[in-house]
Amino acid sequence: MINVTGRRPFMRVVIMLDYLLDQRNMAQRELARLTGIRHPSINEMCRNQVKQMPLDNLAKICEVLKCDIPDILKLEKD
Repeated sequence: MINVTGRRPFMRVVIMLDYLLDQRNMAQRELARLTGIRHPSINEMCRNQVKQMPLDNLAKICEVLKCDIPDILKLEKD
């Protein structure tokens, strides 16, 4: 399927970290402290402003929040 711009529609990755933190009543700074990930990096993830995410950071977040990768990352049609 081709859209009006002549390109195939792509999927985009949406980071659900802000939603998970809200569910757990946890602040970004608390997650940063527990994971050792810089607060500005956590903030960028919460605002979906990262282009890449180190896998070790993703693993640390999953461990602290007791969740799995699909709980944090979702695919949506662009």
